Amino acid sequence: MHHYVHNSLIHNTQKLERTPMPLNRGMDKKMWYIYTMEYYSAIKKNEFMKFLGKWMDLEGIILSEVTQSQKTLHNMYSLISGY
Repeated sequence: MHHYVHNSLIHNTQKLERTPMPLNRGMDKKMWYIYTMEYYSAIKKNEFMKFLGKWMDLEGIILSEVTQSQKTLHNMYSLISGY
């Protein structure tokens, strides 16, 4: 990669604002442990594709829950403001 492009990418990423998301360290560690154990278990049993499908479904469920909570939040704002 050209160094001008690389430098501009670094410069642009430093300006990005972080989204305020509550971080639950305990839950993150548990999810990482579960993910890691299932990953190595699937490799050991030669069932990697089944494992991959399950975790891809889980990602969709989590994303739909996040978008649903955002919809609920915006709906509450519209009810409060009267729009």
